[in-house]
Amino acid sequence: MKNRFVFFFPAAILIALISGCKPAAGPITFGTLLEDMTETEILAEFPSPSFTCKQFSSYDRRSVGPDKEGWFANHDASWFIREETNQGRREFVMLDAEGPGAVVRFWMTFGNEAAYTGTLRFYFDGNEKAEIEGPVLPIISGGQLAGEPLSSSVSPKTLYAQRGHNLYLPVPYAKKLKITYECPALNPEKHSPSVYYNINYRTYAPETDVQSFSIADLSTYKTILDQTQTRLNSGAPDRQETFKKLLLSEESGKVLPAGESLSLRIKGPAALDELTFNIKAEDQPQAYRSTILQITFDGERTVWCPVGDFFGTGYQLRPYRTYHTLALETGDLKSFWLMPFKKEALVELINLGNQSVTIEAANILTAPYRWKSTSMHFGAIWHEFNDKDAIGYQGDGVNGKHEDLNFVKLEGQGVYAGDAITIFNTADAWWGEGDEKVFVDGEPFPSHIGTGTEDYIGYAWCRPEYFEHFLIAQPDGSGNFHTGMTINMRHRLLDAIPFNTSLKFDLELWHWAATKVNYGVVSYWYMKPGGKCLIEPDPEVVKIPVSLKRENLYPPVPDLAGLLQGEHLRVVSISAGNWEVQTATSWGWSNNAQLWWMDGGVSGSLKAEFEMARSGEYTVTGNFTKAVDYGNFKLMINDQPARQVFKGFHDAEGKPVITDQVVLGKFALKEGINTLQIEITGKQNKAVPRYMVGIDYLKIRND
Repeated sequence: MKNRFVFFFPAAILIALISGCKPAAGPITFGTLLEDMTETEILAEFPSPSFTCKQFSSYDRRSVGPDKEGWFANHDASWFIREETNQGRREFVMLDAEGPGAVVRFWMTFGNEAAYTGTLRFYFDGNEKAEIEGPVLPIISGGQLAGEPLSSSVSPKTLYAQRGHNLYLPVPYAKKLKITYECPALNPEKHSPSVYYNINYRTYAPETDVQSFSIADLSTYKTILDQTQTRLNSGAPDRQETFKKLLLSEESGKVLPAGESLSLRIKGPAALDELTFNIKAEDQPQAYRSTILQITFDGERTVWCPVGDFFGTGYQLRPYRTYHTLALETGDLKSFWLMPFKKEALVELINLGNQSVTIEAANILTAPYRWKSTSMHFGAIWHEFNDKDAIGYQGDGVNGKHEDLNFVKLEGQGVYAGDAITIFNTADAWWGEGDEKVFVDGEPFPSHIGTGTEDYIGYAWCRPEYFEHFLIAQPDGSGNFHTGMTINMRHRLLDAIPFNTSLKFDLELWHWAATKVNYGVVSYWYMKPGGKCLIEPDPEVVKIPVSLKRENLYPPVPDLAGLLQGEHLRVVSISAGNWEVQTATSWGWSNNAQLWWMDGGVSGSLKAEFEMARSGEYTVTGNFTKAVDYGNFKLMINDQPARQVFKGFHDAEGKPVITDQVVLGKFALKEGINTLQIEITGKQNKAVPRYMVGIDYLKIRND
């Protein structure tokens, strides 16, 4: 039976000031939208005046429906609404929206210099003269309209041309807005050079008073613009100094045994305003995954999420900072989502792991809150597609057999506020070609359909470099090109998506390689009481050991037919060069992959391990790669030499890479760990001196 540690605190210590009431409603302007970006309650109350949030993008127009051919079409560059001739100029229309409305997020990236050597124009309310006009990069990310973080590119560690370019500056319009791109190099029939864009925009009810943006607004509202950027750059919502902590100070260092929980009840009306947790354990990654944050507001459980995933660090500590969450090197994990409730909040930490967890900090800040008819509960759910098979690239990029992963399904009235993903990738290939697809209120075609996972997040070209920004972050990108973990998040403010009856968020699993991944997802939202999340908590999955190595998903063991894939071998050491798992669909490898060792040099050695279920005498056959730059090598298993030296050179037009199967001989194999050793002996005369070695597979038979 679980023991529960319950702490009650009097309402008197919950006092903390929140920013004052908003002024009476008036016209929506550039200035009011800027103020909304730092308004504490903006996400927690259903929008008034009401609006929809949709997206224009360069998605492949051959995607016409979930049940139609081309749904996973992936040529997402340089698709536009139409081409126009304006005063002799050839302009491509990216957005054409009836107002009243506002652009609230604008992302772009480009395939080459020709693609970004162009002019961007914003035409307001049917005017023939553009109010915003100029070279595209200075407008989107170069600071022409605003500074950081409203105009920025990520990652700053990436070459500028390879970054994702983001403009979060709100651009309101009263009647109509058209955005065009003039680029002399564009060929609309070939959709080249590659221009990618995602534009999120609001549309208000027709009677809403919206004042169109003008360049003069940058001066008129300069004070508000400067204050907004300062607050957003601070990394957290603006706080009053009179906050009082509600904390478990006497519980610092408290041990939470496996299977037990710690809870705190808080009387309302009030709002959770800041959460800080710091947990420690012998197996820290597993503690981040198996320790659950659960929150129940007014009798409705709306938050169920592993601690590490909720706070955006996955299952390894990766320090970063956004406006809504952060992780510090000390291990402090913080959330600044405002979470109002009417009667009572129950906050619980639940240890679903098999080890004890030490709670170094469990601090909560609250604020007084007056519950209104528009107020909503905060929600978050996590689930993982564990040991998930990815299909891999499917030829023409149109008729692929990929699939949509469902992040969340919500029923009720609310706003979608963001998401975070933790991926463990097992191939040296990009996992995130998939496009987001957001269906609002039962619409048959998604009002948001994108151009790639990294584009949805706000970076580009699957770059692995770290970045943090006020609404987007990549605390770890090591799994983008190679085996490893990637953490991506996108939070929302003005680009939050309202829904009146339902919202479904899907994102394609579109991997370049046929492989396995662990794909963990957190979704954040606000919903009015009575709303439902149709994704149920999955306590069994959080108990599964987290993946830190490729072999966690691909153990180095033969399959039932005795086939041991080379890429599944556990490489223990190499004396020189580099190794990786190489994937390709056209070179005849089993499972479309091999263990690839490069530049080992003469006398270079590689040692790897594999495991057997039982000992015995086995015949081993190897299938090895041959090409113009492959070397010769000899092989031993458990210090027993193979029959012959393998010669890796091959040169033939039309078929530059082949494999050659050779019988290596009989070997005494042990139950448990066995070793394979390769030593490079040289190369053939015509071979390029790269001394490569490629192991497609070993076939192990007990004759």
